Amino acid sequence: MDALNTYQVFDWLWTSGQLSEKDIAELPGLGIQTVINLATPDSPNALAGEADRVARLRINYFQIPVEWPLPEVEQFNQFANLLEVCRGQKIWLHCIKNMRVSVFIYLYRSLILRESETDSAWLLHKIWTPDPTWQEFIEDVKASRLK
Repeated sequence: MDALNTYQVFDWLWTSGQLSEKDIAELPGLGIQTVINLATPDSPNALAGEADRVARLRINYFQIPVEWPLPEVEQFNQFANLLEVCRGQKIWLHCIKNMRVSVFIYLYRSLILRESETDSAWLLHKIWTPDPTWQEFIEDVKASRLK
C-alpha cells in the first residue's frame, strides 16, 4: 500500500492515511467491504473522486468530514454508530495521515470495546501525540460518555 501509516488493527479493520488509486484497486483482494474516510474532501492530498472510485468496485463508502481544527463529539458518535452498522464487514478506515483516525480508534477501543488503556492507545502513540485541540476532543468525548 502507498498510504502512510497503514496498520491492521483487527482482522476486520485496517487504518491508514490517504489511499492512492493503486491502494483502492487492491481493496477487493483484501476482502474490504466498506471504506470510511474521516478527512474533508478539500484536505491536502485528498484523492479527487475517491467515493466514485471505491463505489465502482462495489465497496460501500462513507465520509465523516472531520475538520482538522474542529473535531466534534457528534462526529465520533456517528463513527461509533457506523462501525456498529457495519459489524461483520471488513473495513478500511482512513484520513490523510492516520492522525484523526488514530484518535477515533483510540476512543472506540477505550469507550466502546472497553479495552485497556495500553491496548486502546498503541496505534495513537505509534502515529503521534495529540496536540491541545485533539487532546481536548478526546476529553470531550470521554466526558460526553459519562453523562
